[in-house]
Amino acid sequence: MRAVVQRVSRARVLIGEWTSGEIGRGLLVLLGVGHGDTEQDANYLAEKISGLRIFEDEDGKMNRSVRDIGGSVLVVSQFTLYGDVRRGKRPSFDDAAAPESARRMYDFFVERVRATGLPCETGRFQQMMQVELVNEGPVTILLDSRKSF
Repeated sequence: MRAVVQRVSRARVLIGEWTSGEIGRGLLVLLGVGHGDTEQDANYLAEKISGLRIFEDEDGKMNRSVRDIGGSVLVVSQFTLYGDVRRGKRPSFDDAAAPESARRMYDFFVERVRATGLPCETGRFQQMMQVELVNEGPVTILLDSRKSF
């Protein structure tokens, strides 16, 4: 399971003119599910993300988590995180999980984030979405449950 985590001052997901999810200060999480990902992968990432100390403290150091600042999380499914362009210019998505499995793991991940006590909004699985965000910093962190980077 892979995640791109962005520290935001605000973010929202639009499907047409309808807002699916919207947050103020917090984290935008783009989440990709790969073949073989399990609940253990989702638990690992949910715990890691909820505790990431990427918000500044009173001394200007990144020392606070989204929980510490009373922030929220917006989770958006993004199978393209498993796009592989090593063999050309058109991405292969062979390593992405099948939609049924990916949806189950995406929903489980969102459930685990909410279980940490964080407010959590979402996009809509398998929908064409427009994601608007203001990246604060900018701060962007890449995570992989298999720790491949």
